[in-house]
Amino acid sequence: MNMQGGQDFDTVIIRKKKPTSSQTRDSKNVNNAFRTGNVATTTKFGAGGNSKGGPANATKLDNSDEAFAHAKVSTELKKAIQQARIAKKMTQAQLAQAINELPKVVQSYENGKAIPNNQVLGKIERALGCKLRGGGKKKGGKK
Repeated sequence: MNMQGGQDFDTVIIRKKKPTSSQTRDSKNVNNAFRTGNVATTTKFGAGGNSKGGPANATKLDNSDEAFAHAKVSTELKKAIQQARIAKKMTQAQLAQAINELPKVVQSYENGKAIPNNQVLGKIERALGCKLRGGGKKKGGKK
């Protein structure tokens, strides 16, 4: 007969709790680990290289005395847009709706205050049915 119902005679080892992370980072424990050689130090790849650096030529721009400005719409282009729009009998708002832009964009192009954007100029050319850029010159030579 087996009288050992529910009994387990295997050896059980009771240990202390593992040290918490704050205890392992304690300066006393870290120094002790260094002395015994239980710590391997490695340098991280690119350590200290996470600092944000400015653009490469920021100092050149800071030290330069030249005044830089964006190119604005030329007077010929703004007059050409106005004349083509008037010839089509469209208002600025109607042209803006036709090219799917805000009326403020068309206004700034006609006032000459806009920075030229080839995408917007292409939309205006298609809506007005005229060539605004390039002056109609053909590229390339004789064939």
